[in-house]
Amino acid sequence: MSLRPIKRIVQAKPTLEGAGVHLRRAFGFGDTSEFDPFLLLDDFRNDIPEEYLAGFPWHPHRGIETITYVLAGSVEHGDSMGNAGSITAGDVQWMTAGSGIIHQEMPKGDEVGRMHGFQLWANLPSSRKMTAPRYQEVKAGDIPEITDDDGTRVRLVCGSFWGKRGPVEGIATDPVYIDVSIPAGKKKTLPVAVTSHAFAYVFAGGGKFCNASGPLAVPTEGVGWMDTSPPAQAENRSLVLFDSGDEVAVQTGDEGIRFLLVSGKPLEEPVAWYGPIVMNTQQELQEAFEDLERGTFLRSKGPGRRSN
Repeated sequence: MSLRPIKRIVQAKPTLEGAGVHLRRAFGFGDTSEFDPFLLLDDFRNDIPEEYLAGFPWHPHRGIETITYVLAGSVEHGDSMGNAGSITAGDVQWMTAGSGIIHQEMPKGDEVGRMHGFQLWANLPSSRKMTAPRYQEVKAGDIPEITDDDGTRVRLVCGSFWGKRGPVEGIATDPVYIDVSIPAGKKKTLPVAVTSHAFAYVFAGGGKFCNASGPLAVPTEGVGWMDTSPPAQAENRSLVLFDSGDEVAVQTGDEGIRFLLVSGKPLEEPVAWYGPIVMNTQQELQEAFEDLERGTFLRSKGPGRRSN
């Protein structure tokens, strides 16, 4: 077994998106070759309704997949295929834009105003850029949760892990997307396919991800981060980018740790990206925006909705 070295640890940066939604961007809109096949990760945890209620009104996508995972509050979805619904705490929405889709995502807080979750963008290979769009909605109860002997809990959104398979199907890059919770005072090793790029995004607790040469402290926030101030020696919203290997290891602190662990096979294809559209060449990108102007952007109604 080969422990993955840590390339770097970065903090998610504040940004504005949609109609004025305040969020933190872990990575995106730059050289994303190290994250390939993933393009962007946004952390939209927010407790102030005025900073998220404007939402993400109708906008197009082509050539990518968007994955929305909600922890608290809800996101109402509508799209050009006729899908409409709401995902709430623990639910996942996996939307394959393919040849083109126009949709909106409107967040609403829970009873105390919390709107918490993440959105990940995954690239599509050139062979699938112009496939029919598809929408998969997975409810919390349909996401397998695996508990190991030491109390580690894993929610398996997509891919295969510890002998189980997640409910999201038919994804070109065969990603693994898991939500990992490890109790305090544990050292845990988790398998990752050696052919995949991988990153972790910490959002509760604290610990040290172990490097090949020694442990590296990961700045995190306390488990009760929404109720208390983070400890002075720690920062929150930490992204850990791993180098190659077939496992990652973490030593947890006094409060345990919770993080997303995401991996996928790199496409190693050229990326032409502007806003919500990601293609392989500038010509394809130009054609997409010309399609929008001509009203020919929507090539297919798609297979519609899959809901568990």
